[in-house]
Amino acid sequence: MAFSNVNNNFAHSLHSLIHVRAVGAENIVEDSFVSLPRNQTIRNIGHNLVAKPPKEYFPVGHKEKVNKISQALRNAVTPMDSLITIDTLQRLSIDYHFEEEIQEALTREYGRIKAYNGREVDCDLFHASLRFRLLRQEGYPVLSDVFKLFTDDKGKFRLQLGKDIRGMMSLYEAAQFGVQGEEILEEANAFTRAQLCASVAEHGDIQKGLSKMVMDTIAHPYNKTLPRFVTKQNIKTFDYGSINNGLLIEELAKEDFGIVRSLYRTEISQISKWWSDLGLSKELKFARDQPVKWYMWSVATFADPRHSKQRIELTKPISLIYVMDDIFDVYGTLDELVLFTDAINKWDLKAMETLPHQMKLVYRAVYDTTNEISHKVLGKHGWDPSNSLRKAWISLCNAFLVEAKWFASGYVPNAEEYLKNGIISSGVHVVFAHTFFLLGEGITKESIQLIDQTPSQVSSVAAILRLWDDLGSAEDENQEGYDGSYIECYMKDNRSCTLEGAREHVVGLISNEWKRLNKEYCFSPNHLPKSFIKATFNFARMVSLMYNYDNKQRLPSLEKYVNSMLYN
Repeated sequence: MAFSNVNNNFAHSLHSLIHVRAVGAENIVEDSFVSLPRNQTIRNIGHNLVAKPPKEYFPVGHKEKVNKISQALRNAVTPMDSLITIDTLQRLSIDYHFEEEIQEALTREYGRIKAYNGREVDCDLFHASLRFRLLRQEGYPVLSDVFKLFTDDKGKFRLQLGKDIRGMMSLYEAAQFGVQGEEILEEANAFTRAQLCASVAEHGDIQKGLSKMVMDTIAHPYNKTLPRFVTKQNIKTFDYGSINNGLLIEELAKEDFGIVRSLYRTEISQISKWWSDLGLSKELKFARDQPVKWYMWSVATFADPRHSKQRIELTKPISLIYVMDDIFDVYGTLDELVLFTDAINKWDLKAMETLPHQMKLVYRAVYDTTNEISHKVLGKHGWDPSNSLRKAWISLCNAFLVEAKWFASGYVPNAEEYLKNGIISSGVHVVFAHTFFLLGEGITKESIQLIDQTPSQVSSVAAILRLWDDLGSAEDENQEGYDGSYIECYMKDNRSCTLEGAREHVVGLISNEWKRLNKEYCFSPNHLPKSFIKATFNFARMVSLMYNYDNKQRLPSLEKYVNSMLYN
């Protein structure tokens, strides 16, 4: 059901495409905490983190460095200098300081492309690909025709391009921002992957650092990674001497990392107190107790360090989605689940009187948390989101109950029916109903109506989560329930299909959902704010990292990155 197990390994981010030392990053992991004993993890971490804030918090001269880099970005000698700087700032997670300057530079570049009709003849493959990626990454509807400059008369990419490793990696990254129907980007994806793999096979033993960078690029392209999670690694491996103002950027990145780390620690301390005061971890022994892990969803969704309050508040409904999932999966009988769902639909405290004790606790937690968040949003943004949030919770419970009835009766739905309900039972709509109102941008009657109806961006993210979940072979920690699988339903619909064929079909569906996300962002009229759309992308990027379980039911990739962000 919601936020279950996914098995995909894209957690590592690639090194910078341009200026990376050809050596492996140091081992930055010394311990882990995600899988520490139950009821110990968050309580100990939350209080200890804030007790010893890092010394570099609010370092002297931090603002001055921001101002100097801002001025340098505005005065870049060439357009490509500015694009390379933008890429660097993004990979080091300090781009949020320069939003206005970045927007100005990209707007100029988009204007230049339109003036050349996308066919600037003096632009090499690396720069053309970098510019294309940065523009699409920010929602500019730049056309992929620019890459026709690098194809032959038959529309195939010229083989000699394969020798340009930097250009190949840049083109591969650009191809990840394709939409449905862009055959040239499909060709670019296949061509670059083949050429890069061949290069590693030929020169891997000689240039191990470069080979690792190439393979990281293939496995973990920028569009499906979270820069904030690998900031420390990127800071260590970046060659600052190869770019303008490199040393200044290095100093700012290191200082900023310390500031954000201290902020995250403070947020975890506050979430620890909320979770402890809620009391569910003591009363519901069958339910998961992983608030730090749940908080990481919020870190991914609200990547901007300035969204501290939003991260804290969003972690609350995410936590309750997990707990409610356990109520349906491992605790309640079907009759009890019917009563619980009926009570949620009534949204009245009197309705919970007939529920078992544990269900009463969960019901009250959902009810009170929703009202508290609604009150905060109303006070800050002037809109009362309670009706929308209530509808989201009701839809989630109804979808949970559908799956519970399927399982109880032994009914296996067809794949379409399963996925339609699974998009709702993923819990993603509940997350983004809260995300929208916590951001507080672009709130109108029209946008609220869109949120209530589950916009296509949210549906695509939910489908990505649900489908990756069903690709997974590992069982989520502490879960004993069973909630079906898209693969099982698909193989029932297609009796001659093998398990491998069904999995390939699911991978194709996930790829299509990513293309839909790209299209909605760049080419579709959108009545939702850009910050919200970016949040949906970030959440989708988190899916595989969050569910990349090993055979010991641990999350080694998540542990690695969280330790890097918070401890080492």
